[in-house]
Amino acid sequence: MLLEETKHMWDEFISFMKEKCSVAEYQNWLAPITVIDGDERGVTLQVPNVFVGDYLLENYKKELASFLPCDNQKNPIITFVIAEPKKTKEEKPKPLPQTILTPGYEPRQGVRLNRGYTFSDFIEGPSNQFVKSAALGVAKRPGQSYNPLFIHGGVGLGKTHLLHSIGHEIKSMHKKLRVQCITTEAFINDLVDNLRSKTVDKMKRYYRNLDILLVDDIQFLQSRLNFEEEFCNTFEALINDNKQIVITSDKPPSQLKLSERLIARMEWGLVANVGIPDLETRVAILQYKAEKKGIRIPNKVAFFIAEHIFNNVRQLEGAINRLNAYCGLMNLEVTQEIVEKTLSELFSFAPKKKVSVEKILQSVSSMYNVRVQDLKGNSRAKEIAFPRQVAMYLAKEMINDSLMKVASSFGGKTHSTLLHSWNKIKKQLEVDETLKRQIQMTKQDLES
Repeated sequence: MLLEETKHMWDEFISFMKEKCSVAEYQNWLAPITVIDGDERGVTLQVPNVFVGDYLLENYKKELASFLPCDNQKNPIITFVIAEPKKTKEEKPKPLPQTILTPGYEPRQGVRLNRGYTFSDFIEGPSNQFVKSAALGVAKRPGQSYNPLFIHGGVGLGKTHLLHSIGHEIKSMHKKLRVQCITTEAFINDLVDNLRSKTVDKMKRYYRNLDILLVDDIQFLQSRLNFEEEFCNTFEALINDNKQIVITSDKPPSQLKLSERLIARMEWGLVANVGIPDLETRVAILQYKAEKKGIRIPNKVAFFIAEHIFNNVRQLEGAINRLNAYCGLMNLEVTQEIVEKTLSELFSFAPKKKVSVEKILQSVSSMYNVRVQDLKGNSRAKEIAFPRQVAMYLAKEMINDSLMKVASSFGGKTHSTLLHSWNKIKKQLEVDETLKRQIQMTKQDLES
């Protein structure tokens, strides 16, 4: 296989992936890769850093195997070559470990890294896989991968955990680099204190000579123009000196009420979102936290908790702490009855939105891999009839229209057929845990 053929195969892979992944995912992980060699024995790809190669194999292995040469185990045969960083004639290497810091100065409002917030303690799932990978890349090669790295997401989803994880990893791998982790509120308070004591110049020198700056909750900088200007100046000084900056926020840069200048600078590097974890990830988080506390939670009970606490990972940790205290003091095993008694005030219920028969049919057809038109048809084949009964059960449970009107939406079925299906599924739910979880997940999906 000639190099031109290899490049053609790689181009086909890229075209396929452009349709499959998001624009950000493509730009960050696929666009920087180039083919430098290839034959029937394998392909050599040039990547900006080892992290990109690892991410490629971890996340696109199946797709790569469809386009590139594979071994006997159907694994793509790829050799990665790290691209050398581009240097200009004026550029002089800066020995980071010898950073000159202001003697005797330490921020008065610093934040200590939380020992429990490490990468090994961070439970990965589809909603946070991308941002965790980006955070790891920054920690392994600070100032060279994504700078700045901007992490955003809702409350309690793991932004601070990732921020502190980066700090721990850098301190472990690059012991001589100076790392400062601080909340935005603490930065503001530190600046106020130094203004009062007339030591602002020392503070500026300290921050602008750091190697790594980790800033939590940048949204608190909104509507504070004087503080924003000082932060922006510090930001620019560090970035221009190839020092790593990581920022967290509850919103992406474009939605923050900050100056265009600062927003543009925060969007220079990589903007990554921490999403709400799916059900399986929440269960994994629960079981992991419970194991660390020495609590045994039956799988059925873990699913029950995860189905009712779904917007905030921090609340899952709170639930474990409360169960640990209650069951420890009362010397009890964790059961669903105890969970309902002790955690009911933590339970969230997604606001219901109007659900239509069509949406139910689409959701069920996707879950059971059947066509919507078959669900509306008259086939009695088990692989069609059972999903149809599930859809009818959901329709009766979630739609307030008359039974005749709902039943007619299933290809003109009668209300007696609808009731028969509802009764059958209701009885099966009493003994079939898998079906119960499937229906609960479908309900949650339809109502969210």
